[in-house]
Amino acid sequence: MNVQSIRLASPVGDDRRPLPRRPLDTCRGGRYEVAVMEFFEDASTTREEILAAAYEALCRHGYSDLTVEKIGDHFEKSTSLVYHHYDGKDELLLACLEFVLDRYDETFAEAESGEPRARLEEPLAVFLVSELPDEQFRFMRALVELRAQAAHDERYREYFTRSDRLFQARLTELVEAGVDAGAFRDVDPEAVAATIQTVLAGALVRTTTSNDDEWLEAVREEVIACLEARLYRPDGA
Repeated sequence: MNVQSIRLASPVGDDRRPLPRRPLDTCRGGRYEVAVMEFFEDASTTREEILAAAYEALCRHGYSDLTVEKIGDHFEKSTSLVYHHYDGKDELLLACLEFVLDRYDETFAEAESGEPRARLEEPLAVFLVSELPDEQFRFMRALVELRAQAAHDERYREYFTRSDRLFQARLTELVEAGVDAGAFRDVDPEAVAATIQTVLAGALVRTTTSNDDEWLEAVREEVIACLEARLYRPDGA
């Protein structure tokens, strides 16, 4: 078994959906597919070490079963230090989300430019595939749990509002770059970006909350067909 395919072991007694496994090097998500744990590998402060522990614990236990004590189990130092820096699990998880979002944005900004169509389709290879590395699937599942908190917790609502705006802005930039390069038709970049993001958000929820994945390939092909019909120029770059 390729050790790259398993970043986090399954909790004992976990009877939730079996996690699909595929070596990380066979996934084609480009800048959208970053092993989140890599963001914490160079943790240089106690706060960053706590955030890394929170991320690992969240992926392992999920939101509802998560406690500060369980986060402390993944923290090499005293659990009391966690309480010293954060009042509770929600404050800590929100700080963790902000940290990850900032690193994702930095990774996106630093990524090399490429052919417009390939760049735009990168997220489709992350959110519209049935097989994902364990860590990525666990994190995506945790994101859905946390997003559900936004229905009644303004702090999570504010975070996901910012997250949505950031990713839509990045997708908009990709579409604008394609239009400027002559590869895409003259469209409303924000509308295209919002549509793609909404489809991907829906796929994220359905993928992580259902055992049915037979629809994924058909949806991916339909999204690409729509892009070919409305966005891509036949002779584009």
